[in-house]
Amino acid sequence: MKKMIVLTGAAILLAACGNRGKEYDATGTFEATETTVYAEQNGALLAFDIREGDEVAAGAEVGLIDTTQAWLKMQQLIVTREVYQSQKPDLERQVAATRQQLAKAKQEQQRYKELVADGAAPSKMFDDATSQVQVLQRQLDAQISALSKSTRSLDRQMAATDVQVNQLQDQLQKCHIVTPTAGTVLEKYVERGEFVAIGKPLFKVADTRQMFMRAYFTSSQLMDIKVGQPVTVYADFGDGQKRDYEGTIIWISSRSEFTPKTILTNDERADLVYAVKVAFQNDGYVKIGMYGEVRL
Repeated sequence: MKKMIVLTGAAILLAACGNRGKEYDATGTFEATETTVYAEQNGALLAFDIREGDEVAAGAEVGLIDTTQAWLKMQQLIVTREVYQSQKPDLERQVAATRQQLAKAKQEQQRYKELVADGAAPSKMFDDATSQVQVLQRQLDAQISALSKSTRSLDRQMAATDVQVNQLQDQLQKCHIVTPTAGTVLEKYVERGEFVAIGKPLFKVADTRQMFMRAYFTSSQLMDIKVGQPVTVYADFGDGQKRDYEGTIIWISSRSEFTPKTILTNDERADLVYAVKVAFQNDGYVKIGMYGEVRL
C-alpha cells in the first residue's frame, strides 16, 4: 500500500513537471502580406529587371512596357490642339472695322440731329442716319455672336483634346511597372521581351519585414487573450534552434474551425480551435511558411 502511494505521488510530480516544461501556448505558421502586380497596359516588355528573392523598395520601377504607340498618339493630339488654337478668331480685330463704321454713323446721327433742331436739314436725313446706326449695331452684334460661338466651339474641342492627352499620359505612366510595397519578390511570371496584356500577372511581392503568425487557440484559452495583447513569438528552425520576437495580437477569429493536422494544442482532445493573428517585426530570419510557437 505504501509502495502504491509513492508511485502515485511520483506520477503526479512528473505530470506537473511536464506541464511546467511546455514553452508555448499555441502553434502555427508564419505569413506575410502578399501582393500580385498585374500589367496595366498591352505591349512588349522592354525591361523587366527583377529576380525572385530580390528586395525591392516601395514605388521602385522594375520594368517598362513599350510606350511607342501611346507616345505617338499623344504627339498627334498635341498638334491637333495647336491647330484648334490657331483657328480661334481674334474677336477685337475682326469687328474693329464695324465698330469704326458704327462710331462714324453715330457722329453723323448726332450732327443731323443738331441740324434738324436748328431747321437747317430735313428730319428725313436724321431718320436715315438713325437707321444706319441701327443696321451697323445689328451687324456688330451678329459678328460678335458668331465669333463667340466659334471660339466656344474651338475651346470645347481643345478641352476634349486635353482630356485625351491626359488619358494617354495616364497610359504612359502605367507602362512603367512599379512595386506597390517594399518587400521580397516571391515569384516572377514573365520575362523581358514577352508580350503582356492588361491583367496579366507579372510578379508577386511580399512584405517580409512586418510579418504575421497565424496561431490556433482552443476555446478554453480565449479568456486569456485579447486584441492588442503583447505576446512572445518563437520561430522554430529545427534541431532545437529557435529565435524569439515581441509580437502583438491584432486579430482573433470570431468563428471556430477544425484543428489543422499540422497544429498542436495544449488540449489534445480539442477538435475546434480559433485562429489568431500575431504581428511582429521580422529581422530577416523568419521565412513564410515556417513553423512557430506563441507564448502568452
